[in-house]
Formats: sequence, structure tokens, C-alpha cells
Amino acid sequence: MPKLKNKSSAKKRFKLTAKGKVRFNSAGLNHMLRRRPQKMKRTNRGTQIMAASDAKIVKRNFLRMT
Repeated sequence: MPKLKNKSSAKKRFKLTAKGKVRFNSAGLNHMLRRRPQKMKRTNRGTQIMAASDAKIVKRNFLRMT
């Protein structure tokens, strides 16, 4: 059986922490920022930790980890 490959798009969008949590860039900071509240822009800055239920799907289907 051949080796399973990771999805190339997922490798670019997600990183795993040392404890195995999934880190991702938050969306919503590319355009139309005049209409967004300052609090939304501030909290979306940087990266966030994905919820456990979503991280399970990403690891199993896209990053090929069980």
C-alpha cells in the first residue's frame, strides 16, 4: 500500500502545535475593513487554535493523522 499524502492546500493553511492542536489563520482581514468593528479586527489578528471537533476532521482527512 502506498504512503498517504497530505493535502497540499491543508499544509499551507494549518500548522500543528507541539501538543497536536491545529493552529490556523483567522479570516476576515483582507478587505472592507472600514465596516468592521475595531474589536473584530483586533481579535482576528494573528493565529487561533481550532475547536477540537473541527481539528479532528482536519487531522484525519487532510493532514493524514489518526
